[in-house]
Amino acid sequence: MGVRIREATESDWAQIWPILRRIGDAGETLTWDSGVTSERARSGWMRAAPGRSVVAVTEDSTIVGSAQMSPNHSGRGAHVANAGFIVDPDHAGRGIGRALCQHVLDQARADGYRAMQFNAVVESNHRAIQLWRSFGFAVLATIPEAFDHPRHGYIGLHVMYRRL
Repeated sequence: MGVRIREATESDWAQIWPILRRIGDAGETLTWDSGVTSERARSGWMRAAPGRSVVAVTEDSTIVGSAQMSPNHSGRGAHVANAGFIVDPDHAGRGIGRALCQHVLDQARADGYRAMQFNAVVESNHRAIQLWRSFGFAVLATIPEAFDHPRHGYIGLHVMYRRL
């Protein structure tokens, strides 16, 4: 599936939110409260500068994925980026996550970041871990039992990192 990655606009939230809510409510990959409101989720996902939010859009203008990126910390830690990704489950396995990751890494380099760190990759999210590793990310640490998975119970969260 060919997708175009572009900056997200406020009007895109109407298509991003159902994807984010579906993934979040499934409780398998995102560390968020299942009862989060659209407004609160929007404030966390739709990043203002120096952060960025992007969408993956099909030829018919359907949003099938999104990513957000921002400094992992402020001040002296602001040279390391952090990012989050979602892909509509109905479009999984079609290269959308790969396209989003490539775009975010390229943008992070262009924005002057020196590295990217993912703080909470659920250890049972094998597809994402395989994808991140294919881009050169390494698991630096696993926080044991840091995620309460709906099927697996308490499992670990990986901290993943790569230099840019």
